[in-house]
Amino acid sequence: MSYLFTSESVSEGHPDKIADQISDALIDNFLAFDPDSKVACETLVTTGQVMLAGEVKSTTYLDVQQIAREVIRKIGYTKSEYMFEANSCGILSAIHEQSQDINQGVDRSSKEEQGAGDQGMMFGYATNETEDYMPLALDLSHKLLQELAALRRENTAITYLRPDAKSQVTLEYDDNNKPVRIDAIVISTQHDDFDEETTMLAKIKTDLVSILIPRIIAKYPQYAHLFNDKIEYHINPTGKFVIGGPHGDTGLTGRKIIVDTYGGKGAHGGGAFSGKDPSKVDRSAAYATRHIAKNLVAAGLADEILVQVSYAIGVAKPMGIYINTYGTSKVSKTDGEVAKIVEGLFDMRPYFIEQRLKLRNPIYSETAAYGHMGRKPETVTKTFRTPNGEEKVVTVELFTWEKLDFVDQVKAAFAL
Repeated sequence: MSYLFTSESVSEGHPDKIADQISDALIDNFLAFDPDSKVACETLVTTGQVMLAGEVKSTTYLDVQQIAREVIRKIGYTKSEYMFEANSCGILSAIHEQSQDINQGVDRSSKEEQGAGDQGMMFGYATNETEDYMPLALDLSHKLLQELAALRRENTAITYLRPDAKSQVTLEYDDNNKPVRIDAIVISTQHDDFDEETTMLAKIKTDLVSILIPRIIAKYPQYAHLFNDKIEYHINPTGKFVIGGPHGDTGLTGRKIIVDTYGGKGAHGGGAFSGKDPSKVDRSAAYATRHIAKNLVAAGLADEILVQVSYAIGVAKPMGIYINTYGTSKVSKTDGEVAKIVEGLFDMRPYFIEQRLKLRNPIYSETAAYGHMGRKPETVTKTFRTPNGEEKVVTVELFTWEKLDFVDQVKAAFAL
């Protein structure tokens, strides 16, 4: 029987995502000057205010206020009428030193025996329903907002957009669990004030359907067949969205964990990513399980795979690895047998995850909006500066967990 499935995304200007981006910018700056930094940084944003809190163990000193302002400016909060603006917002830092009780459970005389930074379970997921092995509804939700942000920055075809926005896509699946069409699209976008509300709402809906949607179809032709004249569009369904960003809704680090991962497909262990250095397995093991799931699906082991790993704080070896192929496996092995083989292919001790995926580098700012998974691996050069004038130029690989670098090993191990 056919069914509907929905996923949502939020823009870089959404309050929770502002918080995520500030937290991850701090992570990047700490790691750029001290790759062994241990950081857990939370951010709160509200009307005209930013609050930073957390624990840090690092040899470097940063101007955290300046870093936060740069992030806010880059997102687009540069006008006083937004009631949250990069140059004028107040910034309070309550960051303090990491607990030695936690640190002694992580650091070891042998780096290979580095303990997990926390207990918990992490999940990775992959499906072959898109080219980037991501759930389609989430993929489309992200792409809608990325293109909307591009329109906002161009400020030509649409000139009234403000940074805060959300999207939601509902897909219809057939009896074979294949997506056949888009049933509904929801977009709420912050906008400048209009003199007449009814005119405003009609214009925004017309512009998004006639400008944004065609750009999506043109840019992603592989999705063109999903669009049809029966799609139900809900554009700014409240009727007005002038008050937005941190002035309209307080933002906190780590409140968009489903947007960050798989849009409700698969599973989630509950731990947020942003603001955490890679010794925190909430982050590093979630990336590692995504890396496993994607390589298994790309190798042809199954159409859809969920991978779980779990840890005890201070213990290097995982409690266990679980795999679910949802009945789509192409090999004559149980999911438990698949998990045993996978355990031999991927060393899931925290140190080896960090080394395999090159996680002790300043690579996290790019993850903090539009999803941590399903992104394009690429090499970039970044420049960082400390308050005393020290400059660091680093070349890093982004989204290493999205690389298909274990496909041959998987094929060999499973005779695919």
